[in-house]
Amino acid sequence: QVQFVESGGGLVQPGGSLRLSCLVSGIIFRIYDMAWYRQAPGKQRELVADISFGGSTGYADPVKGRFIISRDNAKNTVYLQMNSLKPEDTAAYYCNFRVQSRIGSWGQGTQVTVSA
Repeated sequence: QVQFVESGGGLVQPGGSLRLSCLVSGIIFRIYDMAWYRQAPGKQRELVADISFGGSTGYADPVKGRFIISRDNAKNTVYLQMNSLKPEDTAAYYCNFRVQSRIGSWGQGTQVTVSA
């Protein structure tokens, strides 16, 4: 069974940076397109960034130019480097499959709070 363990969140001031990590187990990680999602209080979960098995990346408009998604197939890990953070980036962040139909369970997520 696939498991996602997110880490790296925390409290950061506006303009600061954080690097999130997601360790994935239970699958042949290297063959799957992966993604980071986030959910702010009272809002629906949204796609933030995705990375294909070959390393091609995509970003939601609000984070373009500020966030960088990457993966290390040897470590079964996907990363999200977040720079120039804004208060509106405050949310719980989750990793999962990029293809919606593959998504079954979610990890616990990691909380990111951007505040002065």
